[in-house]
Amino acid sequence: MLKVVHLNTYDGNGGAGRACMRLNRALLSQNIDSKVIVHYKFGKNPQVGTFNSNPVQRAYTAAAIILERILAKRYLKPLSRTPFSFAWFGRSVIHHPDVKNADVIHLHWVNHGFLNPDHIAEIAKLNKPIVWTFHDSNAFTGGCHVRYACDHYMRQCGNCPLLIRASDHDISHKIWKQKHHAYQVLDFAITAPSSWMQKSVRQSSLLQGRVIHQIPNTLETDIFKPVDKKLAKEQAGLPVDKFIFLSGFMPSRKDLHKGTQYLLESMELLKQRLGAKADQIELVVFGNRGTEDVPDFPFQTSFLGTINNDEQLARYYAAADAFLIPSLEDNLPYTVMESLACGTPVIAFTTGGIPDMVQHEYNGYLATYRSAESFTDGMEWVIKHPGREQLQEQARQTILDTFSETVIAQKHIDVYEHLLKPGTGGERV
Repeated sequence: MLKVVHLNTYDGNGGAGRACMRLNRALLSQNIDSKVIVHYKFGKNPQVGTFNSNPVQRAYTAAAIILERILAKRYLKPLSRTPFSFAWFGRSVIHHPDVKNADVIHLHWVNHGFLNPDHIAEIAKLNKPIVWTFHDSNAFTGGCHVRYACDHYMRQCGNCPLLIRASDHDISHKIWKQKHHAYQVLDFAITAPSSWMQKSVRQSSLLQGRVIHQIPNTLETDIFKPVDKKLAKEQAGLPVDKFIFLSGFMPSRKDLHKGTQYLLESMELLKQRLGAKADQIELVVFGNRGTEDVPDFPFQTSFLGTINNDEQLARYYAAADAFLIPSLEDNLPYTVMESLACGTPVIAFTTGGIPDMVQHEYNGYLATYRSAESFTDGMEWVIKHPGREQLQEQARQTILDTFSETVIAQKHIDVYEHLLKPGTGGERV
C-alpha cells in the first residue's frame, strides 16, 4: 500500500490546513495509507500527528511562532498588512518515524517557524520523492505570501516594498538566496491548486524550469451540498422573503487583501440602484472575530463570528442566494468552492484562481478587477436572474465535475506513482 505523509504547519487552521486535511481524507477513501503531521496541533483529532511529543516542545514551538511575529516588526513597515515570513526558526523532520517510513513526502504550508530553507534541504537525506503544494506565493518569493502587483520575485527579490530598509541586498534577497540554495539540494514536484498559481511559479526566478502539476484542492461534497433554499433559510434563522447575500471574514475597512472597501462601495451603489427595493436585501457575514471593528454596511447585516463546524457553515451557504468575495488576490479560496458546492452562485473579482471555479454568468459573476461598479453589476445580475434554480444546479455540478474527492485524489495518486518510477526526480525541464 502506498504510504504518503503530509507536512503542514497547522491542523485545519486556514485554507492550507483545510486543504491538507481534505486531501488526506480523499486519499484514505482511495485506500492510500495517508497521514498528516503538523508543526503545531490545535485540535484533538487522534489521526493527526505532531512533532511536539511533550508539553515543553509544544511551548517552545508556540514561543517561536510568537517571537517570529514580534521580531518581524523590526523589519516590516508599520502599516504593512501583507503576510511576510522570515527564515529565522525551523525544525528537523527527517527523524520522525512516519516521515522515515513514507513512500512520498507531501509538503504543504510550512511557515511560522516550521521548515526554513536549511530544514527543507535536509529532507534530501531521506532520498524520497517530494511533492510540494503551493497554497500561496511564499515558496517562490523572498518572504511575502501575497504579491499584489510586485514582480520582484521574477528577479531574485530585493528592494522589497514591505521592508523598512529596502535595498538590492535586503533581507528579502537574502531569503531568496537561502531558498535558491535549498532548491538546488532538494528535488521536488510542484502542485499548484490554480492555473494562476501555476503561471506565477513558472514566472518566478526561483523555480523556472520545473514541471508544475495543476491539481485543485478538494472538499467534502457530502457535507457541502444544496438544501432547499426556503428550508435552509428557516433552519439558519434567516428571513425566507429576503434575498440573502453571504460573505466571509470582514475584519475592517483597512483590510487590503480581502478587499473589504470594494464590497462597501459596491453595496452603497447597489442600494442606490435598488431604491425602495433595498429593504428586500440582507447581508450575512461569517468569520468576523468580533463586532467592535466591523464596517457599517448599508443593508441590514448579521455577523455570525467564526464558525468551526462545517455542517453549520454549509447550512449558511445553502441558505444564501449568492456569495460575495471581493478578495484582491487568492490562490483557490475555499469559500468559493464551498459556496458552489452548496449550489450558491458567487460574485467575485477576476483574480487569482477564482476563474478556475467561477464561470462568468454560468455559476456566478466575474467582475472587473478592483471595480466596485462592476461588482455591483454582478450583485444586480444575480438578484434579477430569471433562472436562479438553474444557476444553483450549475454551481453544484461544477464542483462535482472538477473538484470532488475522487477526482482530486486520483490526480495526486498519479503524481505519486509517477515519481516512484525509477529515474524520476524533481521533474525539471
